[in-house]
Amino acid sequence: MALKLYNTLTRQKADFKPIDDKNVRMYVCGPTVYDYAHIGNARPVIVFDVLFRLLRHVYGAEHVTYVRNITDVDDKINARAARDYPTLPLNDAIRKVTEATEQQFHTDIAALGVLEPKYEPRATEYIRRDDGREDMVSMIDALVARGHAYVAEDHVLFDVGSMPDYGRLSNRSLDEMEAGARVEVAPYKKGPMDFVLWKPSKPGEPAWPSPAGIATPGRPGWHIECSAMSGALLGPEFDIHGGGIDLAFPHHENEIAQSRCAHGTPVMAKVWMHNGFLQVEGEKMSKSLGNFITINELLTMEKFGGRRWPGEVLRLAMLMTHYREPIDFSVKRLEEAQAILNRWSDLAFGVSTIGISARVPDEHPLLDDLNTPQFITQMHGLYKAAKAGDEAALTSFRLGLELLGFTDVMAAANKLRNQDVQADPRVQELVTARLEARKRKDFAESDRIRDELAAMGITVKDVKNKTTGEIETTWEVAR
Repeated sequence: MALKLYNTLTRQKADFKPIDDKNVRMYVCGPTVYDYAHIGNARPVIVFDVLFRLLRHVYGAEHVTYVRNITDVDDKINARAARDYPTLPLNDAIRKVTEATEQQFHTDIAALGVLEPKYEPRATEYIRRDDGREDMVSMIDALVARGHAYVAEDHVLFDVGSMPDYGRLSNRSLDEMEAGARVEVAPYKKGPMDFVLWKPSKPGEPAWPSPAGIATPGRPGWHIECSAMSGALLGPEFDIHGGGIDLAFPHHENEIAQSRCAHGTPVMAKVWMHNGFLQVEGEKMSKSLGNFITINELLTMEKFGGRRWPGEVLRLAMLMTHYREPIDFSVKRLEEAQAILNRWSDLAFGVSTIGISARVPDEHPLLDDLNTPQFITQMHGLYKAAKAGDEAALTSFRLGLELLGFTDVMAAANKLRNQDVQADPRVQELVTARLEARKRKDFAESDRIRDELAAMGITVKDVKNKTTGEIETTWEVAR
């Protein structure tokens, strides 16, 4: 079975055929570094890490190039810098915010078990370059020269009307988009859907020499950043572009317009992949609802469900739903993921010995558009067979852990969690409470406490004392 991927551009699932199977190229939109990454940001990081791992197994690690960018020039960054460091010059304040936020992002996603991409460019590194690689200024100049962009009041704008099939990704015609547009129609725009490629900087803001002969220094618009970075590192046409479904319009639509029109190519990326939306306990995540949760809060604070959650638990909770489907992120889901990993953990050690050269079997669920829920179901069967002594099942199970991303991070997390759990006074309190519930024959409460302990990584055992005849309970960290 060949790898099949769903393409948002064609709205079909089809066999994936790379442009060059010796250099499979993938670009995924990364974070804007002005604040902690939230759990919605974690979903594409995890989803496309699984795809990266799968591609490495199918084509060879040396034949896959993965790029995930860092956006470090943005209005939100400027606002956060001015708020947090009001006494510093804005550029100095921006540097402090972006460096600290980027470092925190890397720390948080490392706990999720993701591999590092081959390249992680910062947007500011690709505004103007002197090494011959494509940059934002050269791309904007090319768009102006080709008649797809124009200068107006020190801005450079993309002329949407110059691209006949604009809107193909989001499946909307230009007339439909214009009719429903809620964008500011500046007087210097030719059309209401025209978007900014470059704009003048305000006093004190970051600024670079402008393209297209504009004398006033300025800075790039958001969309041109990803077009330039992907073009510089992957070429004018590459294999896969990924991101959240919220980016499909306008960001990815505008990326396609810029890149195709600047390069004169029929496509930018052959396959466009988008993960679905994320809700929290059945509601849209928002600060106004009080359910806005960051990755770091889940990892380090007892804010969600009254406990901290290991990174591998967050990862599995994300993968239990197919990447294209909406996901309801809940305490119940995390508890279910924790219980699964508790069962799997005794076979997790030594996973890294499988190696990247291990062959992915035909008909593997991940080859069917990353069908992680089906694969997780299959993993339960492999685990059961492996526990019964089936060596082939053990090898397949451990390969599965590697493909899903539960390798060294799981073993390391288990070691740390064992230490934490054994020192946690709540464990003995819950064990005692469960025993008391059993004595009064409140078996529903006893089962509830047992499940709570299981979610903490604790296995309880009830044994009858041969001398007294009473039931005694012992516990241990699940292995």
